This record gives sequence, structure tokens and C-alpha cells, in this order.
Amino acid sequence: MNTLPWLILLLPLGAAAFITLFAQGNRKLSAGLSIAAVVAGFVLSLVFVSSNPWEPARESTFTWLAIGGFQVDFGLRFDALSLLMVLVVTGVAGVIHIYSWGYMKDDPGVSRYFACLSLFTFSMLGIVLASNFIELFIFWELVGVSSYLLIGFWFERPAAADAGKKAFLTNRLGDFGFLFGILMVWTIFGSLNFSALQEKLTLNPGILGGAATLIGLLLFCGAVGKSAQFPLHVWLPDAMEGPTPVSALIHAATMVAAGVYMLCRIFFLLNPPSLEVISWIGGFTAVLSAVIALQQDDIKRILAYSTLSQLGYMVMGVGLQDPTQAMFHLTTHAFFKALLFLGAGSVIIAMHHEQDIWKMGALRGKMPVTFWTFLAGTLALSAVWPFSGFFSKDAIIAQALSRQNYPLFVLGITVAGLTSFYMFRLVFVVFFGGEKSAPAGHAQESPQGMLWPLRILAAFSIIGGVIGIETVYGLRFPSGEAQHMLSGWEGVWQRLWMPFEHSPGAASVGLLAAAIGFLAAFALYWKAAADPLPTKLGALSRAMRDRFYFDEIYEALFIRPHDFLAAIAAWFDRWIIAGVAVRGTHGTTELLGRALRLVQTGNLQTHAIIFALGVAFLLYFALR
Repeated sequence: MNTLPWLILLLPLGAAAFITLFAQGNRKLSAGLSIAAVVAGFVLSLVFVSSNPWEPARESTFTWLAIGGFQVDFGLRFDALSLLMVLVVTGVAGVIHIYSWGYMKDDPGVSRYFACLSLFTFSMLGIVLASNFIELFIFWELVGVSSYLLIGFWFERPAAADAGKKAFLTNRLGDFGFLFGILMVWTIFGSLNFSALQEKLTLNPGILGGAATLIGLLLFCGAVGKSAQFPLHVWLPDAMEGPTPVSALIHAATMVAAGVYMLCRIFFLLNPPSLEVISWIGGFTAVLSAVIALQQDDIKRILAYSTLSQLGYMVMGVGLQDPTQAMFHLTTHAFFKALLFLGAGSVIIAMHHEQDIWKMGALRGKMPVTFWTFLAGTLALSAVWPFSGFFSKDAIIAQALSRQNYPLFVLGITVAGLTSFYMFRLVFVVFFGGEKSAPAGHAQESPQGMLWPLRILAAFSIIGGVIGIETVYGLRFPSGEAQHMLSGWEGVWQRLWMPFEHSPGAASVGLLAAAIGFLAAFALYWKAAADPLPTKLGALSRAMRDRFYFDEIYEALFIRPHDFLAAIAAWFDRWIIAGVAVRGTHGTTELLGRALRLVQTGNLQTHAIIFALGVAFLLYFALR
């Protein structure tokens, strides 16, 4: 049984390598290998989990590198956190892989696409199963490389190439701080193994001393980049330039989930001051992204900002010292956000790759399966009872209320109302009203190969909140809240009503916020032919549409000064170093050489004359 996790991890890597080396010319074989690898990984994950307990934590390791007293192990860690995430990653990625064949089969680069997709899945599985910081950081960077390759998949388009570079470079900023945090942990503990770190910290709680907050915030920098938190949130919306299934994978089960997962994995290293900062960064990201989403017209960008907002919820949950609920929301979000992106892909294909929602309309009757599944995802994202998002989002808001952090509670409720508003705005404009363009009038339902993944994800978006996900994560983080949930194994019926029993105020106010958002969207966008908000909000609407000018601000504050300094450095290098120093020295030496070469004629008479002149010159100075 211990070989199964290694197979789960290595199958996608083997598929990526085989496709790259041998199957570039065979589209069906490439797709088949990639799909088979991840589906087989999901099946093996089910077998392994069913045969092993969620807890206690255990590892399967071997020595990877040993130099003197320094030893690095490569190992896989099995506990409730990693095992359930393996199921989520392989399951959601498997559905997206299957959908990808229907979406990408006519693309000339489909073999390259599936190779990169398999590498992406392998990298995320490595993060989930890593037993130490070094291993995690290696896979962390592999996820960054994979995202660069997939976001810029259509590299012949300048926008896609720029988006890939933007994602890669922005994440390097966060990873710089993350790496410093890892080095500080190594300096203090002398180990990077998660089990060893937790054991040492338990035996000596004050071992981090005054560096505890700094280490926590440096490690959080990695999550700020990967999970696109303010101020490094700007890369994620541009990542929509990649194929839609890639967007689904990034937003649901791989890259952006890595940051939240990492915070939960190292939660024992985060002290209260660092958690306070983390909670407010998450909360601010949630509300900022939700406000921006209100005035986006690209169907994928609306969902992208929605992901930013939901990631803010998860990070806020970690900061509120409840990683169980953060992981619970990450898991349910994986279901309904993958569903929404794949549903958007179905709409985009039907619209001949048109992504402007104001050129759609009346698709409900033409695409019934896409509509109903998309509606299920919308209800889950809007936290409507009894859909999955209600339970996981309510748990985070309830945690803010129970800790008497009323500002974050109000912020969470506000974001819930905004989420409902912009998602039903999308639904009303895309699926209702009149046809706003010729492609909308000729739209047809997607093929069954794309619809069955939507049905599967819709089912989990409906039931995901009551199947005991939070109970499993509670085994890893046995806080007071987790113990409360552990007692709720009586069945689905008890879980359906648990939010109202546990925190009726948070549950009721959250539902009220969702209802207000729905009613506001209905009043403004039911059968609307154009967006009424720009005329009502004026400059604020333009600011939301232009994403509050963060890209322009960053360009003015960082990119232009960087380019100016680079231009000065280039001028100094060319004219001072290369020109005066290098070429000047070289030129002087060359001229002297040319002058000396003139006297080396090989003619005896010339040599005799020069010799005589030299003797006369010396005699002149000697006799004088």
C-alpha cells in the first residue's frame, strides 16, 4: 500500500514526459495518456484512503541528499490534510482533463497542452504530499513554471505571452520572501521537516523568540503570491488569457489553492500577530475583488475576481485561527468554481469564443444543461442554503463573530452580498433577456463530453457541504470548533441544520445578504440590454471597470523607475565600462601595437638607420 502514493504522484509526471518525448504527433494518444494518468491517480487515491486511517500522520521517505551532517529527505506525508487534498486535486483535475479533450481537441497544440496539464497536476500533488520545506519549495516553483506554460499556451498572442510573464514574475516576488522565511526556519530549528518542526516547537514554544512574527509574515509572502492576495493580486485576472480549462484548474484545485494549503500545513508556525495581519489581508482582498467584479464584462474575468474574493475568505479563515474552515471552503470552492469556469467555457464555445457578457443573452433555452449546472454553481458561490458554499462560507463568518472580530464579520457579510449581486448579474445577462448578438442567436448546447463533467461538479456543488469534509479536516486541527463538528456524524440531516444551531446569527445574516444581492441584481439586470450602473456610479464605475488602476499605479511606481534605472545602467555599461574602460584600454593598446609594428619592416638599412638614430638620441642626452 505504501507504493500507491508514489504511483499517484508519478503517474502525471510519466504522462507528461512520454507525451513530450514520443507522442507530440498523436493528439488522441496524448489526451488519452494524460486523462488516464490523473483518473488512475484518483482511483488509487480512493483505494489508499479507504485502506488507511486519516490520522495519525505518517511518512514514507528516503534520503535524497546527504553532505556531511546535512541531509535532505524526499518523502510523502499522509494525514487528513494531505489525503483529502489528494482526492480533491486528482478528482477535480480528472474532470477538467476529460472536459479539456472536448474543448481543445481541434487545437493544433493539444499534445503540448496535455503534457503541460499533466506536469501541473504532478506539481500540485507534490506540494500536497511534501513532508518538508525543501521538497515543498521545489514543487512550489514547478507549479509556477507549469502555470507560466499554460497561461501563455497561446504564446503567439501578445496578451497571452504577457499574462504568462506577469504571473511568473509576480509570483517570484512572493517567493523571494517565502524563501527567506524558509532559511530563517532552518537557521533556528536546524530542520525543515514538518513533523520535526512541530515537535520541536511543542517542546520549546519560545524557540522562535522575537523572530516569530517576521518568520510568519515571510512565509505568508509565498501565499500572497500563489493565492493572489493584495498587493500581488494583479496577475490572476490576466491569467484568463489561457485556455478556459486551464483557468478552471488554476482557480479550483492547483495553483491558487497551493497558498492556502501551505498556510494550513505550517499553521503551527504562525503566531497571533502574524495571524492578525493575515486575516486583514485576506479580508481586504475579499472585498476589493468583489467590488471590482461588479463592473467586469468578460465572463472569465468576473469568475477570476470571484476567485480572488473567495481566496480572501480562506486566508481570512486562517488568520482567524481556524484552518479547518479555510480548508473546508477551499474544497467546496474547488467544486463550484471548477463548475463555473467549465460552464463559462461551454458558453464561450457556443458563442464562437466571444467572452463579453453583453453580447450574449437568451442562452437558457438553447443550452439547458449548461444553464442549470451553472446556476447550481452560482447558488453555491452565493452561499445559498443548502448548497455547499453556504456551509463553508458561513463557518468562516461565524468564526469571525465567535471571536468578536466584528469588523471582519461585517466585511464577510458585505462580500457575501456583493458576491450574490455580481454572480446573478452574470446569470441574468448571459442566460436571460434577449439575444444581444448573432452568435447568441445560433448558440447550441455543448457535446456530452463537456456536459458530463458539468453534471458531476454540479452534484458536488450541491452536496459538498454536508458530506463531512470539515470533519476530516478537523482531525488535523482539533480545535474547539473541530470538536464540535466531530460530534456531528449523525448524518446529512443534522449537518443541513448545523449552521443554524451553531451560529444562527451568522447563518441568518449571511442568507439575508445573499437575498439582498439577488434582489438588487434582479432589479437592475433582469432583461437589461445594457449595464445601468455606469450612468448611476460615474467615475466609480470606471474605476471598478479599470480595476482601481492597480496596474497603472504599479507601472508608475515600480516599472517605469525600474526601466529608467535599467536604461541608466545600460548607458553606463555601454559608454563607461565597455566604452572608456574596456574599449579605451583595448584601443590604446591596439594603437601602440600598430605604431610599434611600423618599425618592424624586416629591412636591414631601415634597422641600421633607426639604430643610428637611437644611438644619436642616447648620446645627446648622455653628453648634455
